[in-house]
Amino acid sequence: MTTAEAYREAEREIAALLDGSTDPIAAMASCASVLHQRLPQSSWTGFYRVVAPELLRIGPYQGPPGCLEIPFGSGVCGTVAASREPLVVRDVHAFDGHIACDPRARAEVVVPVFDPDGDLVAVLDVDSHREAAFDDGDRLGLERVAALLAPCFAGGTP
Repeated sequence: MTTAEAYREAEREIAALLDGSTDPIAAMASCASVLHQRLPQSSWTGFYRVVAPELLRIGPYQGPPGCLEIPFGSGVCGTVAASREPLVVRDVHAFDGHIACDPRARAEVVVPVFDPDGDLVAVLDVDSHREAAFDDGDRLGLERVAALLAPCFAGGTP
């Protein structure tokens, strides 16, 4: 199965799971589970939630323990939160300011998650133990998945 096919399958499954959902934590947990199962290169799949104006806190995820909190502007996730732009990092050890939550992580792709009003509510983070495991196809697939989550945040962040 190609990467594009894996994301199409994941999107269909996630869309069905989230249909009518208004619980953002349940939605993020379901999304992390589906993506982790569908993306064989993934070693960590999950969310960091915006819990203060400039702070991310770990949310639902699959994989080894992650960092509990990440300030905006720190590491890949904090950089995405601050810029509100997705980021594909082929080699995390070459990324200035990388935070090694999992010392075996080599590549990472992170996309912002917005609520229906366009406010940043989380970032979706996928790591791999394999260098150059992600590309723009992964970024696009994850951006589409992140868009599926927006309606679940209509009541605000938990």
